[in-house]
Formats: sequence, structure tokens, C-alpha cells
Amino acid sequence: MPSVNSPVSNAIVQVRGVSKTYAGGFQALKNVHLDIRRGEIFALLGPNGAGKTTLISVICGMVNASEGQVTADGFDTVRDYRQARATIGLVPQELHTDSFETVWATVNFSRGLFGKAPNTAYIEKILKDLSLWDKKDNKIMTLSGGMKRRVLIAKALSHEPKILFLDEPSAGVDVELRHDMWRLVRELRDAGTTIILTTHYIEEAEDMADRIGVIRNGELIVVEEKNTLMRQLGQKQLDLALQHPMTAVPASLAPWALSLSTDGQTLTYRFDAQKEDTGIAELLAALSGEGIHFKDLRSSESSLEDIFVSLVHDKKETV
Repeated sequence: MPSVNSPVSNAIVQVRGVSKTYAGGFQALKNVHLDIRRGEIFALLGPNGAGKTTLISVICGMVNASEGQVTADGFDTVRDYRQARATIGLVPQELHTDSFETVWATVNFSRGLFGKAPNTAYIEKILKDLSLWDKKDNKIMTLSGGMKRRVLIAKALSHEPKILFLDEPSAGVDVELRHDMWRLVRELRDAGTTIILTTHYIEEAEDMADRIGVIRNGELIVVEEKNTLMRQLGQKQLDLALQHPMTAVPASLAPWALSLSTDGQTLTYRFDAQKEDTGIAELLAALSGEGIHFKDLRSSESSLEDIFVSLVHDKKETV
């Protein structure tokens, strides 16, 4: 099974035994342990209400944990709040911006809030990277939702943070911005910035992330290297297009737990590709023995989305 709560070397963020219970009694986080490596892209996945935003808010020092400790680049996020917060950039879900300010003014102001000296060349680079340069003198209230999202990213990057949190950054944005954003994320990671993102676009996590964490009901149920996770939990499936439709799978084929399509024209066999004996050879021999012939076959692998759904489903069954 994938690992949970395993310490890693060169961690830039360390979460130790963090729980959060709100005044009404709702427990949003339950004894979370997590290490995030310096310079990695870490994707935090989970259904709505799972605790993703609460965990990010605790790490960023915006919400106080009921129990536990968090450090960012060696600074305790409660005791050393200013130093810890200065290492972090946050792009929140909500579009909170200074409506009457210009793009240039609000991004510069954000840099100054962290005590950074003015650096017009750096701010210019950020705005150009995010395709905001031609909007630099526009008031934010005049921008589209996608452009406002770009401004939030620019503000989060303004003080040159070592750690960047992206909380559902693709929500409600157009395809062009999404591509710009992920290109920039890769460049930041390559330059040494640690990226932590939550996303509903699981295919983006599959494409971008180095490691994956899955949270449900406030508990971190999986933390694993993306490739290892997909290798351990990913299944392959073999689809056999039959020469003649069937109404039912013969009892003799029960050991392979085959599924038959509603039109009776396709048999599907799911197997673990990591096992030495996949059972395919025996299955094909059994089909031949039953006089069942196929005209085509194809195999496919589980996606990260398939794995995520199965993890969340399995967790539901055990709660």
C-alpha cells in the first residue's frame, strides 16, 4: 500500500500532528503529518470539504491549529510568524483584489508588505510571464475573472517566496491562462521554488506533480511519489471485442471476474500489471476452449483520476 506520514529528507515544510476543530465542533483536520520536499511540486487532492484549504491555511499561518506544529523553511508558523510567512506565497481560491488599484500598484504594494526593496525589473518579469504587462496600468475592477486570477498569482510571487501555494488555481479560468500558469509553475520549480497545489483537474496533477497527497474527512490517507502511486495502485485492463455478441459470461470464466458490456460485444478483464502472472494467457486459452472468439483487443492503464476515485471510495467503505 502507499505510504502515509513518512518523513522525507530536505523538507522545507514540516507538519507534525496537526488537528483543527472549529468552535461549532467540526473537526476539519485530524492528526496530519506531512513533509514537503524543497523544490518539488506537491499536489494535494481530495473531495470538496476534505480539509485541503484548511490545511493550507494552517501552514500559511492564517488559521491556528488546535493541536500540532508547522514549520516553513525552519520557521515555526506561530512563534516565528513573520519569518515563516515571508517564505510563503499564496494564491487563494477567492478573487480578493484591490478593485480601485492598478495592476502595477497592487503587485508592488504586495512586495512592500513583506519588507522587500523595490525591484521594477522583477515585477515587470512577473507581469510579462503572466501576460499582464499590457494591463499594468488598468484598474483591477476593469479586468476579467481570468485576468484577476493572474493578478493574484503575481501578488503571491511579488516577494520572491521559496514556497508557493496554489489553492484551486485553475478554477474558473480559461485554457490560455491555465497553460500560462503551468508553464510558469514549471519554471519556478526548475528555479528552486517549492510548489504545493490543490486542484480539481486531476489530469494536471498527473502531468505536473512529483508527489501526490490524498486527503479525506480531514485525514491524510495517502502520500506517495506520483509514479510509485500509479505503479502500486494502477491497474491495466484488457478489452476484447467479440466476433459474436454474448448474453452472459460463462460460469467457467468466473475466476477472471470478467465484465460484459451492455451490448454484449466487449469483454473486459482487469489485472495487476506488476504481477508476474497476469492471467491473460490462461484467460485466452479458456476463451478458446469455450469457443469464444474475438476480433480485436486493446489494453489501457488506470489514470490518476481512476486511482483517486478508488482511494476515496475505499476510504468511504472503511469509515
